Amino acid sequence: MKRLLTALFVLFTCCAHAITGKYITVEGNRLMKDGAPYFYVGANFWYGPILGSKGEGGNRERLVYELDSLRSMGVDNLRILVGAERGSKFANSVSPVLQSAPGVYDEALFDGLDYLLAEMEKRNMVAVLYLTNSWDWSGGYGFYLRETGHGDSPSAEGPGGFEAYCNYAANMNSDPKAQKLFFDYIKTVIPRTNKYTGRKYTEDPTIMAWQIANEPRPFSTKECDNMIKFLTKTTKLIKSLDKNHLVSLGSEGIVGCENNEEVCERSVMDKNVDYMTIHIWPKNWNWTSNDRLTEALPNVYLKAKDYIASNSRIADKAAKPIVIEEFGYPRDHALYSAEATVSARDNFYNFIFQQIIQSKENNGNIVGCNFWGWGGKGRLNGSRWKAGDDFLCDPPHEPQGWYSVYDSDTTTTDLIKAAVKTLRK
Repeated sequence: MKRLLTALFVLFTCCAHAITGKYITVEGNRLMKDGAPYFYVGANFWYGPILGSKGEGGNRERLVYELDSLRSMGVDNLRILVGAERGSKFANSVSPVLQSAPGVYDEALFDGLDYLLAEMEKRNMVAVLYLTNSWDWSGGYGFYLRETGHGDSPSAEGPGGFEAYCNYAANMNSDPKAQKLFFDYIKTVIPRTNKYTGRKYTEDPTIMAWQIANEPRPFSTKECDNMIKFLTKTTKLIKSLDKNHLVSLGSEGIVGCENNEEVCERSVMDKNVDYMTIHIWPKNWNWTSNDRLTEALPNVYLKAKDYIASNSRIADKAAKPIVIEEFGYPRDHALYSAEATVSARDNFYNFIFQQIIQSKENNGNIVGCNFWGWGGKGRLNGSRWKAGDDFLCDPPHEPQGWYSVYDSDTTTTDLIKAAVKTLRK
């Protein structure tokens, strides 16, 4: 009987979603869903299409479990990587990859994305699909640059490594050959027809938005103008292929624009950008340290509030909503296992959730957030990811378990449930 009731519920939500057939839209500083303002707490779940695959890394049983777990918390918005590109020999990149060479695709991973979207539709969930990555943990810019003569992306680890990577990745903003390969890929993805629903992606209300990249950056002050041109060309292309869905950049906000507010503003003013995104990483941005994760929280709150306000002013000028689509905080004592406590993280999460709640109450422009990220029932198997390990939300180049929320983190999941309940009042 329980299985029958579950099946009927899934069928009802699927039908209801299909009947309304409405895409998420923007009206002023609001996202709109089914005719009402849409405020949300969402999750980053970049590896979802891999779990949905029947090939390497696929685990549909786990995918269904994770979607059900997220939906039970009220999470209905997932930020997802369409697929990885073949990575650098110097990087510990995602495997398997969707694109192994220009125009050469792993159909099993496309099928995995189809399956994921079909399962999300059953649960009345929506996806923000980012098309590539400025970082090489999923191939990203490095793939397109390597294929156009720039060589493999250098390792960002070690002395001088990060600067070397930035100098390399900056070329994506000005190389027309690399950009053409990326545009060809976009022209393959967006018009695709989902094998499970028979619906074109361009006509699927399960997709909330297309996003250019995870954290597009100029990577150099001299490349800021070129970055704006590149992003503008890309948003125009996406809108020419898909009139129904929103487009966003995937940007960190001001930090992703060489800390230049004017550059950030120019990027957001693009008429084809529907809403602004920002990311907040207190540990990565040195607002705290591993030995002061709890003690530094008051300072973290001040810096985060100031950063949100600065970006919010830009969104106000552009008359667009803003989403905090990435934010994370380490587990207590900088430990990684599911047994480690998460009190400092919970406090930081609650701070972010309150920004959305207060924005709704005060007619602000901050309309949603996606925590980074959902690890669910996955568990780490060593600090460095390798093929065959469970996928967590931590990218393969980062310590596994660092920012992932496990299904056993009940204090965190309870916070998420409470925030969603408040937003839906």
